[in-house]
Amino acid sequence: MKLIQLNARKIEILLYGLVWLLVFSISVFNGRNLNTTDWDRIIREWIHLLWFLFIFLINVFVLVPQLLFKKKYLYYLAASISIILIVIGVQIILQSRLLPIRELSNVILPNVNIVTPPPKPLFMVIIDNFIIAILMIGTGTASQLVSKWLNEEKLRKDIEKEQLKTNLALLRHQVSPHFFMNTLNNIHALIDINPEDAKDSIIRLSTLMRYLLYDSAQNKINFQKEMEFINSFITLMRLRFSDKVHISVIVPEQIPDIQIPPMLFISFLENAFKHGVSYQSESFIFFEIKVFEKFLQCTIKNSKHLLTQSQYGEYSGIGLDNIKKSLKLLYNEDFKLIVLDKENEFEINLTIPL
Repeated sequence: MKLIQLNARKIEILLYGLVWLLVFSISVFNGRNLNTTDWDRIIREWIHLLWFLFIFLINVFVLVPQLLFKKKYLYYLAASISIILIVIGVQIILQSRLLPIRELSNVILPNVNIVTPPPKPLFMVIIDNFIIAILMIGTGTASQLVSKWLNEEKLRKDIEKEQLKTNLALLRHQVSPHFFMNTLNNIHALIDINPEDAKDSIIRLSTLMRYLLYDSAQNKINFQKEMEFINSFITLMRLRFSDKVHISVIVPEQIPDIQIPPMLFISFLENAFKHGVSYQSESFIFFEIKVFEKFLQCTIKNSKHLLTQSQYGEYSGIGLDNIKKSLKLLYNEDFKLIVLDKENEFEINLTIPL
């Protein structure tokens, strides 16, 4: 990805160079006669164009990326106008100093009939230069916006591919066939012991499977369905463990009517059960959801044991990196993920915008 972006940047700079080479070459064609080339006129036009090239480069490589793309619109507008006025002012001052030299040349060659057009009024010079500078700013800004749009369009396609891979990985690994096999075995054992609990477990397993087969394929899903999926998953996981595993679930009493990406928390939750439960010692799983006006916060904690600490490399390494990439693809930089790897506890804090 970085190599592709680097090559795209080089191509962009090359295009800028070719366009400006073409602009400067126009002066050469205008300064050519049948037998001679008026290099004095060409050089004067080149010097005039250099000021606008300076404005173009400052806008493209400094103002747009540092101000416009960071949504500092007023600063960008003020900086653009200031640079235009400064350049125009310096240009007019330098031209006024070169004017006596032109007049002196007329004195030295009195017999040469040189028809000199009357100079433009100062306000017309300022207006003309200001319009040309605005065109330079607009051209550079438009090219940068198009380049940014193309990059974001490519990133969007990468997001769709990555999200598809993530969903497939979750279906294959996070809620694995072993989970269903163990759950069915537990339900089978419950039928004779507690038929009511067995019926409830079958209903929850049906809810979970329906979610995986149909609802998880959508880009956004109702938060109520996500919570039903989480509750069904945790309830079925309880069947596998004894009273030594303390499972705490805290969710809002009133589930708000909001939309979130499907299977957003199951990866963290499944890893908490995978790495945080020991059959030999006391263990705990803690899951909490808080919904605020503009963001949602999820906290997942689990106990750590000596026998399972060696397994954390997979979760905190490649596994966690993949989760971070998925979140970045979904929310860009608007999410916050805090991982606290303590001595006897592993904690995940995830905050996403609503």
